[in-house]
Amino acid sequence: MQLRTFLAKDMKEALTAVRAAMGPDAVIVASQSAKGGGVMVRAALEESEPQPDAPPLPAAAIEPADIDTAFHDTMIRRLREKKSELPGRRRFDRAELLAAFARNRLPENLAHALAEAAAKTGLGDMTLALAAAIDQKMVSSPVDFDNAKAILLMGPNGAGKTAVAAKLAAHAKLAGREVILVAHDVAGAGAVARLKDFADHVGAQIVTAESAMALAGIIEEAVKNDTLVIIDTAGFDPRHVRTATAFAALADLEPMEILGVVSALNDSEEAGEITAALEKLGASRLVVTGADLSRRMGALAAAAMTPGMAVGFVTRSPFVAGELEVLTPLALARLLVENAEGTR
Repeated sequence: MQLRTFLAKDMKEALTAVRAAMGPDAVIVASQSAKGGGVMVRAALEESEPQPDAPPLPAAAIEPADIDTAFHDTMIRRLREKKSELPGRRRFDRAELLAAFARNRLPENLAHALAEAAAKTGLGDMTLALAAAIDQKMVSSPVDFDNAKAILLMGPNGAGKTAVAAKLAAHAKLAGREVILVAHDVAGAGAVARLKDFADHVGAQIVTAESAMALAGIIEEAVKNDTLVIIDTAGFDPRHVRTATAFAALADLEPMEILGVVSALNDSEEAGEITAALEKLGASRLVVTGADLSRRMGALAAAAMTPGMAVGFVTRSPFVAGELEVLTPLALARLLVENAEGTR
């Protein structure tokens, strides 16, 4: 299998370079914002030798050391396992794209904006054109577990915050960090017990903190010891002013990042509203849960492309062993276009 990395000013230019260098069968396994601007794309081709008529590797191609090798190995393994299942290429057709959006229940305004942006890319392949359009609206930004200090999870009831806390702790432990899981929801039925079970599973310490002052003390001590603090909070509707006000004191704690947690099983309009409300409360990154249970990806798309919010991870399993996946523009484009045929 050939693996190449391309650095370009935007996703459209990167996709053009990939196709020129590796041919139409190349598959993008990851993308991320490049240091200093632009986008960095990692492409794979299931061939032992380069295509004979492929032009030389563009000068912008690089082999960055800061891409997570384990992530790429996982993606490549999946490509090998599912190669025979990869769907054929689709020529760009705006009406067909809008129909796929309708089957996925995208909000109407977002659907038309994406279709227009995809048409303007000039790319003949439906999925690649949509990926380039999504790249203009979505930011993928996974958590930097090496440098994170405190992460507070905020979102509605049932979104999966406790499971996300455990997954974050597991990833942090794999990165060599010590972790403290904090239960801020001490009144919820079984909330502390469930978080304790997860903490025992990943080998993390667990404490409770009923007030912002208590939480501030835990964070201050943990920072001194280079320990990552992950805070699980009570669920609430961030669109309601009264309930949101109760979290204002937590949002002001330093140094802490707020991660919004939203379920892909929501109605797409609801998901977009909830994500926008979380962003106003200070959430800078988003985790979308339940992607394995949702056949229609409108909620995922609406949440992922909410202005001002970066997408940290997507989860496809409620279990700690289920990984936190990085959502790329191409991955979302495939979900919207190629997985839409079985939905109505």
